[in-house]
Amino acid sequence: MEAVQSWISQHKLTSIGTMWGAAIGASLTYNSLARTPLKPSLRLIHARMHAQALTLAVLSGVAGYHYYEKRAEQKATIAK
Repeated sequence: MEAVQSWISQHKLTSIGTMWGAAIGASLTYNSLARTPLKPSLRLIHARMHAQALTLAVLSGVAGYHYYEKRAEQKATIAK
């Protein structure tokens, strides 16, 4: 788990882009398999909205993680 955290910490934008692409693919697949047929343009709009929401959630998580990481470093520096 530590190796994954280290990789994500070093490649923040790559991991966010990967999450965005995965969300687009998952949403397009889900909407393609839905019982109510949608036009392709509407499926693409929905996929973009889902990916955008997931990206905002991931960015919020990364910002929180970065904040607590820096705060822990400052506390460790003060304790020395």
